[in-house]
Amino acid sequence: MLFFLGLAAALTPWVSAPVALVAGVVLALTAGTPFPEQLKRAQGFLLKAAVVGLGAGMDLTVVLRVGQQGLVPTAVLVPGVVLAAVGLSRLMGAERTTGVLIGIGTAVCGGSAIAAAAPAMGARPHQSSVALAVVFLLNALALLVFPWAGHQLGLSERDFGLWSALAIHDTSSVVGASLAFGREALAVGTTVKLTRALAIIPLTLVLAATWKRGEPGPRKVSVPVFIFLFVAVAALVTWVPALAGAGAVVAGVSRRLLVVSLFLVGLGVSREALARTGWRPAALGVTLWVAVSLVTLAGIRGGVLHAPDLGPVPAESSAVVAGSNVTAITSTAFPPTP
Repeated sequence: MLFFLGLAAALTPWVSAPVALVAGVVLALTAGTPFPEQLKRAQGFLLKAAVVGLGAGMDLTVVLRVGQQGLVPTAVLVPGVVLAAVGLSRLMGAERTTGVLIGIGTAVCGGSAIAAAAPAMGARPHQSSVALAVVFLLNALALLVFPWAGHQLGLSERDFGLWSALAIHDTSSVVGASLAFGREALAVGTTVKLTRALAIIPLTLVLAATWKRGEPGPRKVSVPVFIFLFVAVAALVTWVPALAGAGAVVAGVSRRLLVVSLFLVGLGVSREALARTGWRPAALGVTLWVAVSLVTLAGIRGGVLHAPDLGPVPAESSAVVAGSNVTAITSTAFPPTP
């Protein structure tokens, strides 16, 4: 009963992304998680569907420009973090494959990257599950900490979107944190993060060719199809102006689906997940995450990393992001860049 009440509340415009996540965590730790396997699959599907739907509210020229400007930070960050994970695993005495999986999750796109890289590396099930648990718990923490830290640091919406895309693991938490910060932050964060997520394709190809396997069997390389669908939907709405109104509605509904997805993410924080993490992988994950957060923040504040300019954003955007009323939610198309 509590699960269904929480799910219904997450569908309303008055529940924000952080509140939905915390509610899911509290419910999981106090009353348990009903249908854990089914909810895990549902959460993954909802997240991907919502990200694709966000494309209906974005202008393709903005998407391409933001993505292009995020390529250089991604090209530096991904190999740097993975190499750091190798060194820290040795230094902390953590299992090497688990440590590298945590590094891949930190460098690329959290659990999705781990799920894609594990088969290419021939990782054993317990190695993948520990890496997923570490990244999952840090994702939940980031969703709560980052918006607060961004406000305390006085970051602009564009800078916060870039920071969250570079320093938060999963797409869901990037979108959730950006959604809580502002509409422009959401546009920058989502697009830069999706560009960064594409790094999993060359990374898994390299791992499949070079990594010493722990499990026998064919090597598998996953392609994040939903990212290409996001671009395709943005292109369709941009090139067919008559779809702009429908795109606005789809984008608004997608933002609400993301909140529901984060409620389901919170339900996955079980006692078992906390117990199996262990201090070495957890310490490795926290060290990498803090280092990436501080380095990228310093780059943004120092003018080395620049958030892309999306053009003007309407004044009512804050109401859209906060979900303060139903009308605002259904009028949320990102404007084309002049």
